[in-house]
Amino acid sequence: MIFDEISFGLAQINPIVGDIKGNARMILDAAKSIDCDLLVFPELCVSGYMPEDLVLHDYFINTVHEVVETEIVPHIATDAIISAPWKMGDDIYNVAILIEDNTIKAIIPKRKLPNYSIFDERRVFAEGELSEPVPYKNYSLGILTCEDLWTPEVSADLARLGADILVCTNGSPFSISKQMFREELVKERARETKLPVIYVNCIGGQDEYVFDGHSFVVGADQNIICRFPPFETRVDLVTNDHVDNENNENDLILKALEMGLRDYVVKNGFKQVLLGLSGGIDSAISAVIACNALGAENVQCIMMPSDFTSSVSLEDAKALAENLGCHYEIIPVKDAVNLMEGLTNPSALAHENLQSRLRGLILMTKSNTNGALVLSTGNKSEMAVGYATLYGDMCGAFNVLKDVYKTKVYELSRHINTGKEIIPDRIITRPPSAELRADQTDQDSLPDYPDLDAILEGMIEDRLDNKDIIAKGYDRDTVIRVRTLLNRSEYKRKQAPPGVKITTHSFGRERRMPITNRYHDEA
Repeated sequence: MIFDEISFGLAQINPIVGDIKGNARMILDAAKSIDCDLLVFPELCVSGYMPEDLVLHDYFINTVHEVVETEIVPHIATDAIISAPWKMGDDIYNVAILIEDNTIKAIIPKRKLPNYSIFDERRVFAEGELSEPVPYKNYSLGILTCEDLWTPEVSADLARLGADILVCTNGSPFSISKQMFREELVKERARETKLPVIYVNCIGGQDEYVFDGHSFVVGADQNIICRFPPFETRVDLVTNDHVDNENNENDLILKALEMGLRDYVVKNGFKQVLLGLSGGIDSAISAVIACNALGAENVQCIMMPSDFTSSVSLEDAKALAENLGCHYEIIPVKDAVNLMEGLTNPSALAHENLQSRLRGLILMTKSNTNGALVLSTGNKSEMAVGYATLYGDMCGAFNVLKDVYKTKVYELSRHINTGKEIIPDRIITRPPSAELRADQTDQDSLPDYPDLDAILEGMIEDRLDNKDIIAKGYDRDTVIRVRTLLNRSEYKRKQAPPGVKITTHSFGRERRMPITNRYHDEA
């Protein structure tokens, strides 16, 4: 058996896009930390994933070549499969590189380039031709890169050409239930080829995407041989020591949100964040995630009460901040609202938005003053229907809840409180309100969140027409109203800050809709 004669290691690491020399040091350090024959790294570990249009710049590609050839290959402490953007002739490829005895023994271009969902690799890479299995010791390695494994063709070709094992280097982002899908897919490749499969994935946040690792190995008998934990740097041997999955969906989502926020902040050179703490559930869970990701000492919470802020909100916001141990201060907006009223004579709706925009101004001014990065706190349900104020509560550099529906916000909040009340229970149980006018609740403007989210999931995640959603038992007028709000709010979403992707159709690159658009689904 190949695993008895070749010791494989998997390097589940967190590279930074564009930090080519830093990533090289990470690769070299990983190789020093393990005693194995062959260490397998994730997709584009040299450049970081996804490098996008960086690979179109000659200096970038030339630096990748130089670092691989002069810093990694001569000095790496073990044989390895690394991955990098690589220029061959006039074209740039996404390649896996086999290093043996400190020499490049093979360069294998990625054959299948994803051009769907968040991916558009055909924009920057050329498709590779069929590469034969690569000899290593007494075996033949069928080396693939990510998408090559998602269709049967490449694996079948490698098996036909005599591969003894499939080794796949990956940059596969997290979404809910993604790991189950990956494992079933890899088991299917093992069944088709009758070969074991090594699947190594990176971890870390990159803009809106979070890579969860979850590297694993499947035997030719389709059984899992080993599985690495999610969201953790891990350099270890392929052994029969089974690492149990963290199967709780809410735990995985919270880890994804925390890693996405932490890496966005740290990789972009910030140390602290600040957010408006309203006494509501969205800002509360955002503060919890921020404290878990960055440490409470690096989180600043600002309560900005107006005439419509209830005493309950003030009490709950303070209690949450005390539970978290983060910075908390109160900056009333009443005087600023009165001043702007005199200058602009706003309508009732404009008066509501005015309060939100003044809060955004305060947060951005604090950010300019102390260098903390501003978090916005709107959830996916609000972003979907435009229940948010441009240049107000949408102000910010990042939003951890951007892809989290309101019903999931409640579920995650209850999960956070398991065993110990961190978020005051009243924040979770009382009716949600923006508190921008007297006696306001969200349901004055929106359907109940369970119905709203179910309808939105049908429209966004499943791309169902109105008639299909109505057929599921939802009120026709409500469905048409939600569709109208969804379509009309596209211009707001185009101006929203980035946020962590956790669903199969996040706003942004996964759902690309025109702003100027007269199509109406009136069924």
